[in-house]
Amino acid sequence: MPEPVPPEPARRGDVTVTACPDGPLLVRGPATILGPDGEPVPRRRATVALCRCGGTAIAPWCDGTHKVNGFRSPEASAGAAG
Repeated sequence: MPEPVPPEPARRGDVTVTACPDGPLLVRGPATILGPDGEPVPRRRATVALCRCGGTAIAPWCDGTHKVNGFRSPEASAGAAG
């Protein structure tokens, strides 16, 4: 069952953004996600995954496409080169 999210963005609380190796950005906490038009994108969960590979069909959310399209995150690629 998804975690409930208040209808109005929270004004307080810790927000963390974690870059998953070769995967999405995980956003935890009361962050407001803005779309390309500058308008807030509705969230259904307290923790969301944002696409970094550019292949998702449900932008801005991750749909797991990075697992099949060969996406390599910059930090993973830099570590492999050194």
